[in-house]
Amino acid sequence: MSDFEGLRALVTGGASGIGRATAHLLAERGARVAVLDLDTATVDRPLLGHRADVTDDTAVRRAVSAAAADLGGLDVLVNNAGIGARGTVEDNDDAEWHRVLDVNVVGMVRVARAALPHLRRSSHAAVVNTCSIAATAGLPQRALYSATKGAVYSLTLAMAADHVHEGIRVNCVNPGTADTPWIGRLLDAADDPAAERAALEARQPTGRLVTAAEVAGAIAYLASPLSGATTGTALAVDGGMQGLRPRPAAR
Repeated sequence: MSDFEGLRALVTGGASGIGRATAHLLAERGARVAVLDLDTATVDRPLLGHRADVTDDTAVRRAVSAAAADLGGLDVLVNNAGIGARGTVEDNDDAEWHRVLDVNVVGMVRVARAALPHLRRSSHAAVVNTCSIAATAGLPQRALYSATKGAVYSLTLAMAADHVHEGIRVNCVNPGTADTPWIGRLLDAADDPAAERAALEARQPTGRLVTAAEVAGAIAYLASPLSGATTGTALAVDGGMQGLRPRPAAR
């Protein structure tokens, strides 16, 4: 496909996991792509790397401006940078709540705020926020993480309403448990990594983890000019976790 031919895209958190898969997919489909990440050492051509911490507004504005200058403008923003958190409401102190909210929610706000002047000059402007199944389903031991992703879901709808008349589409993708470096680290820290992986796989009706490439495909769909009538939408990529209630397979 070449639906992104001539378009310019910025992917935050694009050096690994879902962000990396998305950046490469957009490039394969014709876009010029810049990546914004804390560490861009692994970012290779044709991607352009820009270092920034999404909790630093000055650094974000500088990096977004530099990326737009390198690309010659900006048509697509993939707001993907984020961090995880485990535990119930009792397990994380105020400092950790502020830290994760600052990255996962306010970080998206900072990047979007810096990108909007560039997006307004595009004829195919699109923003895709990486949300989560945790925004719409109650998951155990994910109170803080779920709160941030619930905020991302609401933020997506509000942004879509605010900017629809400017020709800027805003959507989000809601992955289930994806096979990413963060999940890999959680599994490594578990008492029984194999049993923990099996439990995560079993709670998704497809019986397996979502791949980064599958989430990237959904992000590309939402960002593509071919989806010009799609805005204010949350697209689940969760192996049926949100909507399906299958009966156990017959033995």
